[in-house]
Amino acid sequence: MEIKRKPYQGVLNIIRFNWHFYAVAGVVIFTLICFKEIFPQQLQYVIVAAIFMTILSIIISLSVSFYIYDVSDLYKLKWLPDTNKKQVLTINAGFDETSDLITNKFPLTELTICDFYNSEKHTEVSIERARKAYPPASKTIKVVTDNLTFPENSFDFSFAILAAHEIRNENERVQFFKELSRVTKTGSPIYVTEHLRDLNNFLAYSIGFFHFHSKQTWLRTFEKANLSVYKEIKVTPFITTFILCKNENAL
Repeated sequence: MEIKRKPYQGVLNIIRFNWHFYAVAGVVIFTLICFKEIFPQQLQYVIVAAIFMTILSIIISLSVSFYIYDVSDLYKLKWLPDTNKKQVLTINAGFDETSDLITNKFPLTELTICDFYNSEKHTEVSIERARKAYPPASKTIKVVTDNLTFPENSFDFSFAILAAHEIRNENERVQFFKELSRVTKTGSPIYVTEHLRDLNNFLAYSIGFFHFHSKQTWLRTFEKANLSVYKEIKVTPFITTFILCKNENAL
């Protein structure tokens, strides 16, 4: 049976997991509206402009999120290779939206699911809420970023989809990709899907784009992990997939 995401699932999850941000913004906007009259006329114009820009920014970010997570082809996985009869690793940061979709699309996949979430290192409150709402699958293996407990050359494909950006420390991130490289078979690809800290995501999420890493940061991380970018895929203007290979091998 085909697994379908519920209508508005993506954007509603964003609101659900980040409700504190919207609550704070709502309180600030309400307070400014109530008390703007006590300020000089010129300052009132600035306050009104700030209120308008804040509301517009929220509307734009949620609209873009709806497009990415509910309308685009991101979760149709047309951009992934056929993984049937292949050993595949998917690794997440505590919130897994793709493993079931992969096994549904490619039912003969031999899938291993790993979760590297560490509450002491990866402190985003949104992840904690996501884990409560969507507990890890029973077959999920708990791992640490610097020690993926598999032999070398175990997997035909490795996927890190919207997960690796949660590793904020660069040294930890480099070690993580060294481990991904180690457990992925020689000549086999590693898929890394992420938002980037670029103009498109700034226009969509304003200062929220600082949560993402820049392309230069990712390329530096890959280089230090002895990985090269074989190809880039843009499923949407806001999402980039890097297809990586070990430097000593070409795909």
